[in-house]
Amino acid sequence: MGDELTHVDKQGHVGMVDVGSKQETGRKAVVRSVVRLASSTMHMLMKQALPKGDVLVTAKLAGIMAAKKTGELIPLCHPLFLSYVDVRFDVQQDENRIVVEAEARTTAATGVEMEALVAAQTACMTIYDMCKAVQRDIVIEDCRLVHKSGGRSGTYQA
Repeated sequence: MGDELTHVDKQGHVGMVDVGSKQETGRKAVVRSVVRLASSTMHMLMKQALPKGDVLVTAKLAGIMAAKKTGELIPLCHPLFLSYVDVRFDVQQDENRIVVEAEARTTAATGVEMEALVAAQTACMTIYDMCKAVQRDIVIEDCRLVHKSGGRSGTYQA
């Protein structure tokens, strides 16, 4: 990686990167994050007994919807046509945590890391919102890119 800032010109002005001359390739990004719950909250979630309804279905839809709006939320992100977005959950009841994994794919001249990040974090925040009536000290942690492929920089695997 170079030391140049990609979103700042020589005069120090912030701007969007021109990706017009870059080749369109298939691109994929996967992000993971973790939501920690109290055992009583996890128990209610598993029994679908929380006051706001089905937490994971709502969080999945929120994550997918958010990924599609990333270009509107992050000032210097390019709006992308997403060919695929998914949000998956690994509910680890014995550890009172939910591992949230978001995947985004496109064929474009720029990557989809931001879309996967926005999807994962929105899903986590939706879990928080759906559970906050019974628990206020929910922790969202360890959000990170775990896979990226496509484009000039190749494949990254955490």
